[in-house]
Amino acid sequence: MSTGAIIGIIIAVIVVAAVAVVASAQLRRARMRRQFGPEYDRLAKEIGARKADAELTARQRRVEALDIHPVSAEQQARYSGDWAVIQERFVDTPAEAVTAAHTLIWTVMRDRGYPADDRNASMEALSVYHARSLEGYRKTQDLQTESATTEQLREALIRARALFEDLTGLRESHAQPGRETVAERSAATSGPIADNSDLAAQDDLAVQDRDLAVENTDRTADTPR
Repeated sequence: MSTGAIIGIIIAVIVVAAVAVVASAQLRRARMRRQFGPEYDRLAKEIGARKADAELTARQRRVEALDIHPVSAEQQARYSGDWAVIQERFVDTPAEAVTAAHTLIWTVMRDRGYPADDRNASMEALSVYHARSLEGYRKTQDLQTESATTEQLREALIRARALFEDLTGLRESHAQPGRETVAERSAATSGPIADNSDLAAQDDLAVQDRDLAVENTDRTADTPR
């Protein structure tokens, strides 16, 4: 075999290896984006895609070492009742209701084994298992409830509920066969990597509007004339 042929073979092997490495990196990145959604995009923008891959891989390893477990049926029922009370309070005292919602979420996290006494560690753990609902919840963190408008408080409660239902498993139990949500319609047209966190929030907004409207109607009907 001539020297030129040997060099050609070596070059071909290097090219194939390089393509395999690139393809592997792209597949890993696609998997990360599917799992972490907006959390991956946020980190990639801040520190670059390669560092984001490494950080999220290490984060997942740390979180898997924690004793995080699902809630029991009894706990789920109790939490559901607690949330119903919070939603009723929103009609008269929306700011207090939003504060109570945040408190309940952290209570659920503590009961499930999340490191609730370490806020950063808890948010990291949430990003591994509840990345999309966490993205919406993040948007409520800097809200000053005392000076917020009713609309801002309503949206904060809805975003908190999305995370609450993910944490307690109530989102799955509330799913209705044959009900196509905005997020599902987007996923069907945009592929599995699409960021549907805001679209899912639109469905929650619609449901919450309906629930609050019913509560207001019931309250009006019970008022003596």
